[in-house]
Amino acid sequence: MSKKKENNIGLVETHYFNFSEPSNEFILESGVKLDPATIAYETYGKLNSKKTNAILIAHAFSGDAHAAGYHKGEKKPGWWDNMIGPGKAFDTEKYFIICSNVLGGCKGSSGPATINPKTKKAYGVDFPFVTIADMVNAQKLLIDHLGIKKLLSIAGGSMGGMQALQWMVSYPEAIRSAIPIATTAKHSPMQIAFNEVGRQAIMADPHWKEGNYYDDKRPLKGLSVARMVGHITYMSENSMDNKFGRKLKSNRGIEKFTADFEVEGYLQYRGDSFTRRFDPNSYLYITKAMDLFDAGQGKSLHESLKELKANVLVLAFKSDWLYPTAQSKEIVKACKMAGVNATFCEIDSNYGHDAFLLEIEKEAHLIKHFLQKILNEID
Repeated sequence: MSKKKENNIGLVETHYFNFSEPSNEFILESGVKLDPATIAYETYGKLNSKKTNAILIAHAFSGDAHAAGYHKGEKKPGWWDNMIGPGKAFDTEKYFIICSNVLGGCKGSSGPATINPKTKKAYGVDFPFVTIADMVNAQKLLIDHLGIKKLLSIAGGSMGGMQALQWMVSYPEAIRSAIPIATTAKHSPMQIAFNEVGRQAIMADPHWKEGNYYDDKRPLKGLSVARMVGHITYMSENSMDNKFGRKLKSNRGIEKFTADFEVEGYLQYRGDSFTRRFDPNSYLYITKAMDLFDAGQGKSLHESLKELKANVLVLAFKSDWLYPTAQSKEIVKACKMAGVNATFCEIDSNYGHDAFLLEIEKEAHLIKHFLQKILNEID
C-alpha cells in the first residue's frame, strides 16, 4: 500500500491463496474434492503482534475481495470503502481487515469461469456445487494460513450476513464477535422466487448454451434482466419514488416499447453495467447457494448456536423489504435462547436493502462502539 489519500487506505493489491498443497486439500460439502482451489483476498491495516485485531469482511452476492482502497489505474474504490479505512467503522489504524471473494465467484476465486485442469477449458456448469458453508470453510483455511487463531469479528451484509451466521455455527470458537447485517437465517419462498426468476432469465438466453458459452457470445441479455429484477428488490418504494417518480427521459413523448421512464433507463443501465463485471454462471451458483442456506442446519437456530460465546450485533433497516426486520429479529431471538449476548438495532432508512451500503453514518456509529467494546475486553 502507498500513496495514502485523506481518510483512505490508498493503493491495494489482490492476493491469492491456493489450496493445492496436500495439507490444504479442500473437500466440498457434497464430498467433491476441488483441486486446485484458489481464494482471492485483500487485506487492509496491520495485524498486531498477538494477532488479535483481525476482522473478516464477507461480501454480498455481487461483491468481491476488493472492499476498500484503490487498485492501480482505477478511479473507483472498493465496494465498502466508505466503511473501511483510517477512522472509519472498520478502522485500519486499529484493525487488520480481510476480505475474500467467495468460492463460486468470478473475481479471482475458483468458480465456473475457472479453467478445469482436466479439460483445459472453463468449468462452466461442470464446476461442483458450492454452499455458504463451503465458502466459509474456505475462509477458515485462509484465516489459518494467515496465522490467525481467533477473529476479533466477522461482519457482512446480505449474503455477507449469511456467511457471518455460518461462522457463528461452524466455528464458534474462532470468533470473538459477529455483525450480521440486513440478512436472514434462511430464505423465504419470496426470496427464493426472485432468485429463480433471475436464474431462468439467464438460462432462457439462447447464448447460455447449458453454461458452455466461454468461447462464444455470453448470455448477456439474460444476465442483464436477472440483475434488473434483483436491483428492484434492493430498493424501496419510497427510494424509487424519490429518485425517479414518473419522470420521462425526454420531452419527445412516448415511443413504442422503449425505456421512456427514467426508472426504466436506470434499470437497463444497471443491468448492462453488471454484465461487464459478472459471470452468468456464477450468478446461478451463488444465488442457489443462498436459497439453500439454512443457518440452523435443519434444526432450530438456537440449538445450532449453543456453542457460541461471541458477542453479536444484528443490524436491520426499516425499509428493507427483501430482508425485512422480522428476519433479523428471529436471529436475535435465537441468540437469546442460546444464551448468546446479542444486541439488535433497526436503522431508520428509506434506501431499502441497499441501505447497508448507503447508511454509512448511522451504521458506522453502531459498529465503531461495538468493535471498541470487543477490543477493550481483550486488551
